[in-house]
Amino acid sequence: MSDGSLNLDDFGDLIERPDSGVRRDAEERRARTGLPAGALGRLDELGEWLAAAQGRVPVEPVSRPKVLLFAGDHDVASLGVSARPAGGAHALVRAALEGTSPAAVLARRLGVPLRIVDMSLDCDPDGLPEEVTRYRVRRSGGRLDIEDSLTAQEAERAFRAGMAIADEEADAGTELVLLGDISVGGTTAAGVLVAALCGTDASVVTGRGGGRIDDLAWMRKCAAVRDGLRRARPALGDQLRLLATVAGADLTAITGFLLQSAVRRTPVVLDGVVSAACALVAQRVAFRAPDWWLAGQASGEPAQARALDRMALDPLLDHGVTAGEGTGALLALPLVQAASALAAELPVRAAEPDGADGAGGSGQDGGRPGAAEALDAT
Repeated sequence: MSDGSLNLDDFGDLIERPDSGVRRDAEERRARTGLPAGALGRLDELGEWLAAAQGRVPVEPVSRPKVLLFAGDHDVASLGVSARPAGGAHALVRAALEGTSPAAVLARRLGVPLRIVDMSLDCDPDGLPEEVTRYRVRRSGGRLDIEDSLTAQEAERAFRAGMAIADEEADAGTELVLLGDISVGGTTAAGVLVAALCGTDASVVTGRGGGRIDDLAWMRKCAAVRDGLRRARPALGDQLRLLATVAGADLTAITGFLLQSAVRRTPVVLDGVVSAACALVAQRVAFRAPDWWLAGQASGEPAQARALDRMALDPLLDHGVTAGEGTGALLALPLVQAASALAAELPVRAAEPDGADGAGGSGQDGGRPGAAEALDAT
């Protein structure tokens, strides 16, 4: 990409799967701990996945996670498809910044930094910190049922913003990203993306959202997804055009972030239906990318269930949490950290020949590719 153009096909070449040789080494090390096979259940699988992602055995315990929330408003909310008022996402952002949202409370309790990126909030940017607003593309997004959410130029700008943020987090040493969104109308956009990519009808993917809307609002939402789906289908051959048509700046940035994070070998825990929908778009771009992601929780949204099934991602938790904003991913974090601690610290039964505990194909270090080796996000 030396000419600065954005070609999504490049991701298919740049994204590699986590190291399978290292994963085999992790499996062999686990077998030498003396614990019965299956005694740790899914924790074994998580530990081996982390080892492959890090490129090292034993795995490094996860000590530098971060919550990353992309924020935006969607004009489709003006149709009464959400339990929250249209243009109201900025109030949710302020609550998170003030530490009073569920995700902020959990992040504080778990000692995890929380970063919010405003992509398209419907408010004056001067009312929020500069580090929150510096990537903003526009104010709110077009009404997806009757018009494009973004222009082509705005979609590329949002996508590149997501890529740049992935590079920033990788360069800062973030070991695991807990990815979510703060949006009003975002689950409607997510439903359109999932219905389009899975080839299903609007009613199959339309859920009640984080605010658990009533039946009348659900019918309005279903109609909006149906109309958005009609507009999205012609764009299925061009994923950036699809995002511009119905996704909005926040979902477009999440998609760029997910792909570039896979390039940089940064593991990601997906939160709810919005991040799952963006992951499904990213899978269409690069089929190996989902190997870098975990599904933190089952939110109960039908579109999320469809998307995760298509990507063969099995949620770690299922507690019926619909709060969004990274809450489900945060709840899954202690499970991931427990898996990494066990994989790192359980002793093996007997001494092995030199190098037996070392990493496989990519070496003990594993290391992430530098920004210069990844897609240019500028």
